[in-house]
Amino acid sequence: MATSSKRAEHVALTSLILSVLFFGVTFFVGRAFGFFAVSALSWLILASALVWFVLFIQFHQRSLSEQEKLDMSQLAAVAGKKDAAIFEAKGEHATLFAVAQRRLGILEKWFIPIFSILIAVYQTAIGLYLLKAHSAHSDAGSEQSLLVAIGMTAIAFVSFLISRYATGMSAEPRWKPLRAGGSFLLGIAVLSFFLALSLALVQFKIFVVINIIDWVIPTLLVVLGVETALNVVLDIYRPRLKDQYSRSAFDSRLLGVINEPGGILRSAADAIDYQFGFQVSHTWFYKLLEKAIAPLVLFAAVTLYLLSCIIVVAPNEQAIIEHFGNPAKDSGSVRIVGPGLAFKWPWPIDIAYKYPMKRILEISIGFVPKADQAYPEPLLWGQTHYEEEYSLIVASKQSSGASAAGAVPVSLLIAAVPVQYRVKDLYSFIYKHNEPVRLLESICYRELTKFAASAKIEVDDEVTAGPGVRQSLLGAGRAEAKQILTNRIQQAVDQAELGIEIVFLGLQGIHPPPKVASAYQKVVGAIQKKQALILNAQAHRNKTLTTLVGSVEEADRLYALAREYQQAKRENRPEQANEIAADLDKLDKAFEQARGEIYKILEEADSHAFEVATLAQATGLRFASQLKAYRASEEIYKHRLKMAVLEEALSDIKKYLVVADQNDTQIFIVDLTEKRIPSLYDVPVLKESGK
Repeated sequence: MATSSKRAEHVALTSLILSVLFFGVTFFVGRAFGFFAVSALSWLILASALVWFVLFIQFHQRSLSEQEKLDMSQLAAVAGKKDAAIFEAKGEHATLFAVAQRRLGILEKWFIPIFSILIAVYQTAIGLYLLKAHSAHSDAGSEQSLLVAIGMTAIAFVSFLISRYATGMSAEPRWKPLRAGGSFLLGIAVLSFFLALSLALVQFKIFVVINIIDWVIPTLLVVLGVETALNVVLDIYRPRLKDQYSRSAFDSRLLGVINEPGGILRSAADAIDYQFGFQVSHTWFYKLLEKAIAPLVLFAAVTLYLLSCIIVVAPNEQAIIEHFGNPAKDSGSVRIVGPGLAFKWPWPIDIAYKYPMKRILEISIGFVPKADQAYPEPLLWGQTHYEEEYSLIVASKQSSGASAAGAVPVSLLIAAVPVQYRVKDLYSFIYKHNEPVRLLESICYRELTKFAASAKIEVDDEVTAGPGVRQSLLGAGRAEAKQILTNRIQQAVDQAELGIEIVFLGLQGIHPPPKVASAYQKVVGAIQKKQALILNAQAHRNKTLTTLVGSVEEADRLYALAREYQQAKRENRPEQANEIAADLDKLDKAFEQARGEIYKILEEADSHAFEVATLAQATGLRFASQLKAYRASEEIYKHRLKMAVLEEALSDIKKYLVVADQNDTQIFIVDLTEKRIPSLYDVPVLKESGK
C-alpha cells in the first residue's frame, strides 16, 4: 500500500520538475525570439506545474498516511493482543495516534479547494492579461522559427509520454487524481505540436496558424479558470460519500474530453441504460458504434479537409490563390480565379482570398456616420448630422478695408464627403499595401485638405468671375471642384498602386459650422442681393444697348469707332487728316448700318428732311399754278378760292336744308350733316303747320 502512493508521488514530482523546466524554456525562448504564442504557452505550462505541485503534496501526504497505518499495524502485531488494544481501540485513543491521516483529511477537505480557487484566479488573470497584451504585440521574423519549432516538438513529445503514463496510472482508484495532471500535459502536448507546425509554416511566410494560436492559448486559460471556479462552487453542493473518489475542482472536464474520449461514450451509455432500464451498452449496435466511431470521425475530418480543395466564387467576386504563401506562379503571373467553381491544393498548401470586385464600397471622409441611422437626413446648415464631424481649413477672400484688420486669412468648414470606390486590381489591393482602405482614407484626407487650402467658399464668384470660380466649395464651382478633387484622388491612388477606382465623390455635405450657420446665411443673403443688383444693372445695360443699336456687340463696335474718331480729332495732326476723314466716313457708314433706336432716329431724321424739302417744292409749284389761273380769270379764281375757304371753314359746322311748298304751309327741315345711319327710314323729319 505504501509503495502505491509512493509511485504516484514520484510521477507527480517528475512532472512538476519537467513542467517548471518547460516553463523556463518556453518563456525565455518566446521572449528572446519574439514569438508571442510560445511565451503564452509558458503560462499554461506554469498552470500545469501548479496542478502537479498540489498532486505531489496530496500523494506525499497519502504516502505518510499509508506509512502511518502500516506502522500502527506492525506495532499491533509485535506487542500482542493486550498491548495492541491501545492501537485498536476505537474513539479518542485511535484518533490521537493517526496524525498523518488527520492531515490528509484536512488537506483534501480544505486545502485542495483553496488551491483550486488560487489556480482558477491565476488562469483567469493571466489569460485576460495575455489577451490584452496580444493586441499591442507583433510577431518577429521567421529567422529562428525552425529552431523554435524543433524545441516545441521535443516538449510535445515528452509531455505526451508523461500524459499517457499518468493517465494510464489514473485507471487505478488510488491514483485517479493523476488524471488532472495528465489532462493538462496532454493539452500542452497538443498545443506544442500545433505550435511547432505553425512555426514551420512561418518559415514559408504563412502566419495564419500562429496568429490563431496566439488567441487560442489566452482564451483557453480564461476558459479553464472559469471552469475551475464553477467546479469549486458545484463541489460545495455535491454530496460526498465515504470511500468514494471526489474529483478535484482543478481536474478539467474539458481537457478530460481530449484525454479520455471514450469516457464520453461510457457516460452516454450509462445515461441511456438508466433511461431505458436495460443494458444498451451491451447491444451489438452500441459495440459496432463504439468500434466505428473513430473511423467515422476520421473519415468526416478527412472529407471536410478535402473540401478545402474546392473554391466557390460568387458572380461579383474574384479569388486570388496563394501557393505556400506566394500568389505568383513560376511564370511570374498571379493566379486569379473568376466567378464559378475552381480547384486548388488543400489548405494550407493553397489558400484562397475572395473579394467583391463589383461591389461599390464607401468610406466616410470628414465625419463618423451614425450607427443606427436608417435613412439620410436633410443637410441643414444649423444642425449636426453625424456622430462626429471634422472641420476643414479653407482660404478666405482678402479685402483691404479697415474692417478686415485683424481678420484671419482662413475659414473653417464642416466637410462630410462620402467616397465610393471599387477594387479593380485585386493583387495590388491585397499585397502591395498592408491596410489599403486606411491608406485610401489618408489619401482622401490629404487631397481634400490640399484642395481646400487653395479653394474658395465665396458664393459670388460666379458673378465677379474671380480666379476661384471653378474651385468654389459652396458656390457655383462645386461641380467643377468635385471633378478636380476626384481626378486628384484617383491620380494619387494610381501612383500608390492601390488597385482602386473612385466611382463617386460627394461635396453636398460641405457647410459652415452649426454655431455660425445663421451668420453665414445672412452673408449669403447679402451677397445674393448684391448679385441681384449687378444682374439687374447688366440686364438694363443689355436692354438699353440692344434698343439703341440692336445688340451689345454692335454697341461695343460703334463705341470703339467713336473713340478712335474723337482721339484722332483731339490730336489734330495734319498727317492724320485723311485718316480722320476716313474715320468719319467709316463711322457714318457704321451708324447707317446699325439697328435699333439709333437706326429709328436716323431714319426719322431722313424722312423729316425729305418731307420738308418736298413740301417746299410743292408749295412753289402750287404758287406758279395759282398765278397762271389768276391771270387767266381773276373773278373765277377769287370765287373758287372763296368757295374753297368756305368749304374748309364750314366742314365741321352742322347744316340744315329747309324746303317749303308754294303756300308755305308745310316746311321740311333735313339735317344734312354727314353721319352713319343704319337705314334711310331713320332720317328724322320735322313737321310744322301754320304759316
